[in-house]
Amino acid sequence: MPAYESPRFVMPNLENLRKRAKGILRRHREGDFSVASAIRSALPRFAGWTDRDILQADFRLKDAQEVVARQHGFDSWQSLAERIDSMSKNTPSSTNCATLTRAEPQLFVTDIAIAFEYFGKLGFSVVFAYGDPPFYAQVARDGVALNLRYVQDLPFDLERMERDSLLAASIVLKDAKALFLEYQEAGVEFHQRLREEPWGAHTFVVKAPDGNLILFAGAAPRSA
Repeated sequence: MPAYESPRFVMPNLENLRKRAKGILRRHREGDFSVASAIRSALPRFAGWTDRDILQADFRLKDAQEVVARQHGFDSWQSLAERIDSMSKNTPSSTNCATLTRAEPQLFVTDIAIAFEYFGKLGFSVVFAYGDPPFYAQVARDGVALNLRYVQDLPFDLERMERDSLLAASIVLKDAKALFLEYQEAGVEFHQRLREEPWGAHTFVVKAPDGNLILFAGAAPRSA
């Protein structure tokens, strides 16, 4: 599969590929046996040749470029170069690419007024509320915003959410312990109390109205 079609969408740089081809040619001229296998694997005309025969063969830059092209799934250097050129013209510059700034998880609740009271205990403030009574609202604290959507009937299995600890949102912060102590003093109900995970993070989970489980995670403090 060509590198630019990989899941990470990495497009080869033509100049770097030219340098790679020159490197293959140089290694061939130096009699480097390690390059013979790559040549034999890439070019069908060298199939069955010994390493020594390949290194003694007439091998030029165009042959080295063909090796690189075939390693990227193309039959020729020209095809590879044309494809890279085409993709370069059709790929927007980084200044034009959309940039993600933040996410706003949406929680389903059966009473937005109760949700406001609860998130007030968590230190969140109401940003907006639509409707009378509200059917859609947002609460926020620092750089974190949560959207609240009123529903008459919850669209999920509360028992399963509780049993399997299915999270409605995850929030990252610097000091999870400090926030845990703040919430503990405020009488917040926890689904999971503060603990250190095997990978070193400190986490806890609060149980918001209507079974919404919210994870808070922070780096474990460094030992002195």
